[in-house]
Amino acid sequence: MQSLRMKLIVSFLMFILICTITGAHSASPSDPMEKRRADMVKWDIKGRGISDKKVLNAMLKVERHRFVDESRQSDAYSDYPLPIGEGQTISQPYVVALMTEAVALKGNERVLEIGTGSGYQAAILGEIVKEVFTIEIKRGLYEKVQKRLQLLGYGNIRVRHDDGYFGWEEYAPFDVIMVTASANHIPPPLLAQLKEGGRLIIPLGSTVFYQNLTLVKKDKGKLTVKELGGVAFVPMTGQAQKK
Repeated sequence: MQSLRMKLIVSFLMFILICTITGAHSASPSDPMEKRRADMVKWDIKGRGISDKKVLNAMLKVERHRFVDESRQSDAYSDYPLPIGEGQTISQPYVVALMTEAVALKGNERVLEIGTGSGYQAAILGEIVKEVFTIEIKRGLYEKVQKRLQLLGYGNIRVRHDDGYFGWEEYAPFDVIMVTASANHIPPPLLAQLKEGGRLIIPLGSTVFYQNLTLVKKDKGKLTVKELGGVAFVPMTGQAQKK
């Protein structure tokens, strides 16, 4: 009897060991990019004061490395801008989060973005709001980002090749307008296309050195302006350079 009991115990222990080994080998390997993305959000986004859960969740979900060239993917979760071609950059993750939090999104907004670039900011917005309308003036970037956003399944983002200075009147008014290139003034067509109670955010000031990230709120036709701090964006091209 004792011998049978020992055999049963040994068999049970072998079963546990086999299950443990099998489980270890069948588990999918960890995604190094997911870990790096989580660290970016923990230290560079949340760690620097961004607290809106919708923004944090979007930053965790959107894979920034998919918005840069393969040669730059190892730097995708570092907190600084990266070149994307044609003299343009993908914005620093903290600045993307800061601008997104500043416009106080609820989730049902229609947002106009000026300066699609890589499409990363549009994707962050697309994770939060109902609809995003984004305009890119450089054809090469426009063609690339349109394919990228379609491939990633962002059906709520429309991309247009045009001069963003004039906005997108066909779909106006907008709850939020986000300008991701610097200008020395706010384009009047954008103010006209901003809904009552809406918010516009833009890097405003010198287009050569640095700008003040400026939040504008529209209430009963009157504008209130708040400066959020210094930033450095590439300048708007097209009509903005003629003013």
